Amino acid sequence: MADLVLRGATVIDGTGSDRYRADVTVTNGVIAAVDGAPGQPTAARIIDADGLVLAPGFIDMHAHSDLRTLVERDHPSRVTQGVTCEVLGQDGLSYAPVDDTTLPALRRQIAGWNGDPDGFDWSWRTVGEYLDRLDQGIAVNACYLVPHGSVRMLAMGWDNREPNRAELNRMREVVAQGMREGAVGMSSGLSYTPGMYAATDELVELCEVVASYGGYHSPHQRSYGAGALDGYAEMIDISRRSGCPLHLAHATMNFGVNAGRAAELLELVDAGLSEGCDISLDTYPYLPGSTTLAALLPSWSAEGGPDATLARLADPASLERIRRDVEENGSDGNHGMVVDWQTIQISGVQDPSLSDAVGRTIAEIAAARAVTGSEAFFDLLRGDRLGTTILHHVGNEENVRAIMRHRAHTVGSDGLLVGARPHPRAWGTFPRYLGHYSRDLKVLTLEETVARMTGRPARRLRLDRRGLVRVGHHADLVLFDPRTVTDAATFEQPRQVAEGIVEVLVNGVSVLTDGTPTGALPGRALRRTEQGVSAL
Repeated sequence: MADLVLRGATVIDGTGSDRYRADVTVTNGVIAAVDGAPGQPTAARIIDADGLVLAPGFIDMHAHSDLRTLVERDHPSRVTQGVTCEVLGQDGLSYAPVDDTTLPALRRQIAGWNGDPDGFDWSWRTVGEYLDRLDQGIAVNACYLVPHGSVRMLAMGWDNREPNRAELNRMREVVAQGMREGAVGMSSGLSYTPGMYAATDELVELCEVVASYGGYHSPHQRSYGAGALDGYAEMIDISRRSGCPLHLAHATMNFGVNAGRAAELLELVDAGLSEGCDISLDTYPYLPGSTTLAALLPSWSAEGGPDATLARLADPASLERIRRDVEENGSDGNHGMVVDWQTIQISGVQDPSLSDAVGRTIAEIAAARAVTGSEAFFDLLRGDRLGTTILHHVGNEENVRAIMRHRAHTVGSDGLLVGARPHPRAWGTFPRYLGHYSRDLKVLTLEETVARMTGRPARRLRLDRRGLVRVGHHADLVLFDPRTVTDAATFEQPRQVAEGIVEVLVNGVSVLTDGTPTGALPGRALRRTEQGVSAL
């Protein structure tokens, strides 16, 4: 007898093709039948799916759940959106590969992204060991990108210089080891230290290694502001020179200087595609961005790591130099733009004594304390030891819609899961696409939207029998109500559960039933193999 039948579902299969009605049978974690002539099937469990859409499980191409998926194992922010696979190791900074020197520094540097939980077991060091930890039980499947910044730390610390040949060879081998152990590609964070210190040629050499293992490069490029188009052009040039497929992470054109200029980015992408470059991209369906407050600092001030940064923040001469870069010259950490303190809103702090800052802009905090914006900025950085997270209100709706229509588009939440008021994209990205942008605004058809969340990212990741509703595919599936699906998360209440997501299966096991997480942990690390990616 079958394990489960979803009876009378409206199937949107992930290819972009028209929907159809069918019974879908799941046996032993695999789709055993897709019957277009619904009858009276038998199974241990039958779900009446009349009026509901059955789609492949959604794939989050840009997730920051590197720790939360291990700490909060039922992972409600993912399963309540219909996500069945997420890609970790983003923006060039994550926790594998590491050594005893780089791990503590990384924990501090990206605590604003992931937290730094007390008593957590940090016993892994390699990519393979981290993936083994995921295999001990997670709610949804996960892929991993080797983070370039972490690799650079291993080879040469936080030095702002080009690597010598020995250091570059070390980086090449560390990347190769990560790929052999199952990573699907390499990420880079080129507006974060130490990744921003890397020249183009360094990235080309490392991307050649990634390409030789069948992986792809996913860069957080050098600028999404004043230098955005130059940054995108550099990433496409790296792909062209290295032969490495390119996935442009959170592909946005932000700040007033780029309002209405998405077409220029898409022209670059189309030109690269026409030349034979393999390019894809992802976006989130919101205007504000989200990162750490320390990310706004100029790169020179972060050289040497967190302790060196904090020392500069205690030095009057360094503070004045930082202030000029941030408020007058345009910090490279702020994408070459002069900071507008009214656009920087605090979303989370590590030190509870600073919690009164959450929800307020730097401009509001400065006014309340009768100090300048830069003084409020410095006070928070020092007091929270660089752990503060922010919302950055610099997006443009015209650009968001234009980019999501592109043929290379996929979906990524870029959601941070820690802090008092994190960006609502962590809980609302996928239902917001389905409800707000597809059903309500009709920017995309529902079939197009589902394809961007399922079949298209599965091809980029080279997933083995995932991403489509097909016989023989792994039963990663989501059942939702197209009439009611919507995001409930807001900037004031960001952890609100989405509406209209009914059932979610990961490897054939229900992780969400009747809209409620089950606590099941059927997810696994999906490792790259010579044939693609498969769960071990």
